[in-house]
Amino acid sequence: MENRNTLVRSLHDLGAAAWFGGTLMGAIGLNGAAGTVSDETERASTASAGWGRWAPFNAVAIGAHLVGGAGLIVANRDRVVDQEGTRGNTVVKLVLTIVALALTAYSGVLGATVGKAGKVPAKGSVTPSASTPSEVAGAMKQLKLVQFAIPAVAGSLIVLGAQQGEQQKPEEQARDRGRFGRRR
Repeated sequence: MENRNTLVRSLHDLGAAAWFGGTLMGAIGLNGAAGTVSDETERASTASAGWGRWAPFNAVAIGAHLVGGAGLIVANRDRVVDQEGTRGNTVVKLVLTIVALALTAYSGVLGATVGKAGKVPAKGSVTPSASTPSEVAGAMKQLKLVQFAIPAVAGSLIVLGAQQGEQQKPEEQARDRGRFGRRR
């Protein structure tokens, strides 16, 4: 009888997709739109308000991804141990998940610095002008990089998840059973 993990797989995949898509949309769409605000002192605060509204949903998406990922590891623990390539993929995914979590947390810290500054002049939401206060300008410059790094890493998690899905094909598992004997 086939063992299905639809709920945890859905949590894992939908969480990663929202983490990826939400941060990419924010970095491109929200920041880009905020940069068109006519009053240059409202650009950063407008983007900060939008990112603040997204943050709780992003936290839920990340939580869903983590719960789903843990569930998949538990459900597939024998395959993770026995099947060639699966353990390495899982370790890489864990490391990248930690990196993505760290980047997301750091983005929040930088965003709070920009948001607390209030109405400061800026060319864009993460692009300082010559009259942007130096602490805020530094946070903006770092935030611009971090906000693109997050979807890059989250997208990598999605690709590695797809690779694990390919590893579950019967022919992949049969090949490894031939090498390693029967599964536990």
